[in-house]
Amino acid sequence: MLKRITPDDTSGAMVRLGDVKTAAPFVSGLEYGAPARGVWNIVHIGMLLPGAHQIYVCAGNCLRGVVLTAAEMNAQSRFSTITIKENNVLDGDMETLLIEGVTDLLHRLPSLPPAVLVFTSCIHHFLGCDLALCYRELRKRFPDVDFTDCYMNPIMRKSGLTPDQLMRRQLYSLLKPRAQDDGVNILGNCFPTDETSELVKIIRKTGRPLRDITVCKTYEDYQKMAASALHIAYNPPARAGGEALSNRLGGTFLYLPLSHTAKTIRRNLQTLCEALGTSYDLSEDEARAEAALLHAKKLLGETEIAIDYTATPAPMSLARCLLEHGFRVTRIYADSIAADDQEDFRWLQEHAPDIELYATVQVKLRVLPRETQTPTLAIGQKAAYFTGTKHFVNIVEGGGMYGFDGLCRLAELMEEAHRTERDARDFIQQKGLGCDSCL
Repeated sequence: MLKRITPDDTSGAMVRLGDVKTAAPFVSGLEYGAPARGVWNIVHIGMLLPGAHQIYVCAGNCLRGVVLTAAEMNAQSRFSTITIKENNVLDGDMETLLIEGVTDLLHRLPSLPPAVLVFTSCIHHFLGCDLALCYRELRKRFPDVDFTDCYMNPIMRKSGLTPDQLMRRQLYSLLKPRAQDDGVNILGNCFPTDETSELVKIIRKTGRPLRDITVCKTYEDYQKMAASALHIAYNPPARAGGEALSNRLGGTFLYLPLSHTAKTIRRNLQTLCEALGTSYDLSEDEARAEAALLHAKKLLGETEIAIDYTATPAPMSLARCLLEHGFRVTRIYADSIAADDQEDFRWLQEHAPDIELYATVQVKLRVLPRETQTPTLAIGQKAAYFTGTKHFVNIVEGGGMYGFDGLCRLAELMEEAHRTERDARDFIQQKGLGCDSCL
């Protein structure tokens, strides 16, 4: 039985933190996709590999979104498609279509790329396509090209590694073993980590090479990442990829999840120092962060704060940090509570149970009012979209900020957002590499 959704009914789409019983408090079902996407998708992430060419083998309706993503990135020259039609499914020639389609596309390019990311889709898995055979043949035909298997299969979103996690793992699958040095990799980010962050400063202090795909200019720069003896990830979707790379190439893997609370920041950076055999006095950095947050609080006063999960993978941690410094956090937009955020979530339940947790994909978000009755500052594109505020911090996945320095930068961005009115629509439509509004 169909039920009309009304703009004043938040049941099933919003819950008080104090009433949340599980890490997944919202019922999964028909979903709403807001235009404020925030995080990068698999196309954006794959483009981080210098010189690589992406080929998508999908049905026409699936290709629409990825084609638009390549267009918004001004990256059509690094992107090709192979359309699967009904006759391909009925005739059982999926392997032939993939092999001959990729072969034809590569012969048409001005020059062979050093690497090709081939994206297969749900239909290949439904039909049991022999992908191993496909890649063996392609590597035989193009011995100078590195191929890796990538996936555009939303059917896997709810089980195992998500497409995002798989993409961040496959991004490093083409690294070839070589003699190790004392280099350090930062893995799985879409943006370079700020040079002013304590994480980078500690690594730089040791004199070790710091490598990150986000700053690689050539394919050889990327391959040099294989020499690093220490691999670091702090973005949760990158954890599986970091573990896989460490298991395959050797070296030590450290997972130092992004956090906004002083205790966790100190713990993560101490772990890093121990791994590098060095020390670092954090007292001045922490004092600067405290001063920056207090300064921002004085300016914002009782302005309400709304946070979403696309701005930071640790929205509960950020909410706790802001509350501990006197800010008025009233809303969090997230569809679940991440494992790394559980401790701070429990703190919020005890100390701020009335904070409203909103789903972002629940269908009622399609019609719920996108406005607030009181002055609001949003942190993240989804929070800006759903609250309708013109005061927002436009960051994605932490924006390269980390540690106490990251808190300083965030406080500055909050002050700037408070002083400046902007139309969120100018920012939520484009986000990819090469866009004028690229984050």
